[in-house]
Order: sequence, then structure tokens, then C-alpha cells
Amino acid sequence: MTDQATDLARRLDIVTDERPWGRFERFTLNEASTVKIIHVAPGQRLSLQRHRHRDELWVALDAGAVFEVAGRRIEPEVGERVLIRAGDTHRMGSAGPAVRVLEVAFGDFDEDDIERLEDAYGRA
Repeated sequence: MTDQATDLARRLDIVTDERPWGRFERFTLNEASTVKIIHVAPGQRLSLQRHRHRDELWVALDAGAVFEVAGRRIEPEVGERVLIRAGDTHRMGSAGPAVRVLEVAFGDFDEDDIERLEDAYGRA
């Protein structure tokens, strides 16, 4: 695990448990969380947004994902994790191919908590 991944695991209390067949990583245990896989069409991106009531953990499932978090552009490797704290501006998109991103939201999840700052689809 990289230093960044280790630091993220500590901040989120991610538990890694080694087993004879390999290992697993537990992201939540008996707490409020919402888990989604977001599918982004080729060359598209979501709105630039923020939330007040939840943190989000994004995990890139495919090559070509692009994350923007608090003004920083990230082109994650497959499996790379990025933590978005409540209040941080963020968006995800595709640099070309269709991509999937695992999202684990921690806290009070409500789609109405989205504050859109920019949006290519007229929703801001």
C-alpha cells in the first residue's frame, strides 16, 4: 500500500484483514453509508458540486477517470482512492472511454444535498 493509501485508510478507519486466500478491506462497519457505482459515458463529466452533510470516497474502477477535488485535477490509477470531505468542491469525468467509479458516501445521504456550481446540462 502506498503512503497516501495508508494515510487515507487511517483517516477512514479502513481495516485490512489478511486471510490464507488473500485479504479484504472493510470500509464501513455498522455505520450509515451509501455505496454506488457511477458510470460516466465517454468524454462526459458530472457537475462541479459540493455537499454539506457527507464525505465521499471514490475508487477508480477503470482507466481514464478524471477527478477534480478542491481545485486539484487527479488522473487516478485503477484502484486508487480519493477522499472528498464535506464542503470540498468536486466532480468526476472521463478522459475518453466510459469509466466506472465506486463511491462510498459517509453520513446523511440525500441527493438534495447537492449544490451544483457548474453543469454542462443546465442544472446549476
